[in-house]
Amino acid sequence: MTPLPMARLQQLRRATQLGFFALFLLAPALNLFRFDLSETQLWVLGMRWSLGITALQQHQVSPTEAALSLILRGILPALLFVAAFLAVAWRYGRVYCGWLCPHFSLVEGLNGMLHRASGRFSLWDRQTSLRAGQAPQRRWWPLFLLSCLFFGLLWSITLLTYLLPPARVWSHLLSANLSAGEARFIFIAGGAFTLELLLARHLFCRFGCAVGLFQSLAWMANPRALVVAFDRRRARECRDCSTAQAPGGSACDTACPMRLHPRNIKRMMFSCVQCGQCLTECESTHAGNTPNLQWTVGLDAVRETLRQKAHKD
Repeated sequence: MTPLPMARLQQLRRATQLGFFALFLLAPALNLFRFDLSETQLWVLGMRWSLGITALQQHQVSPTEAALSLILRGILPALLFVAAFLAVAWRYGRVYCGWLCPHFSLVEGLNGMLHRASGRFSLWDRQTSLRAGQAPQRRWWPLFLLSCLFFGLLWSITLLTYLLPPARVWSHLLSANLSAGEARFIFIAGGAFTLELLLARHLFCRFGCAVGLFQSLAWMANPRALVVAFDRRRARECRDCSTAQAPGGSACDTACPMRLHPRNIKRMMFSCVQCGQCLTECESTHAGNTPNLQWTVGLDAVRETLRQKAHKD
């Protein structure tokens, strides 16, 4: 089977990101998954999910039946979910981050706005990464700042609906009749999320996200896992890419939303999210020729790791 071109694969990835982003926002309202603090009730796939503890307190079941219910309806599903999640990460790395995570979708979108406004993907980049003939457009600054504020507040409201009835939260919000607790949560959490989106988007993904950390640990433990392979025999071509396509650095480096260097060894790519943007840039700059960067998995990934070690030595 002929692999999809990277540009087409990026379109598919955008579609999965948008779909999961919508699911994240709508899940509480549809009772797909939320924990209602007002009722101390877990909702899963539109159903009340009981672990049997309430029935035990009301003497409706025996302790043995309650323990069995806790194992079958609580502990076992959680263990199976974690095992499946880490199994995917063991094989493919942080694919959840790059293909589904709502936060990473915001990281990429806000990076694009900031790049148009300042020529940088992050406020902490030391130099611009605009291509020849491009220039920063200041009109993007208001959109970038307002987007950080909007999504920071939307994030806090959405998380609140995972803990309280969504209809109540939104009715209080739209009627400007929030309770003191609801207002404090939205204000404090919204402010924290806004600052994070403004100043530390990819930094949180790299150093602050526990979900990403455990995916990376599973990925690093598997030498056969999916990796970005670099053809070092053609490394000289990257010099032309640096001058012609990305004056501030090679195109693959500037494309990475995590601010990594894709041609580096696997150990230095610990927080790679397998978004494939570096491969897309490499493919586009080679104009029909075989790109220097390609995904490899299985035995090819082992060979790539061995080549990396030999090159380092």
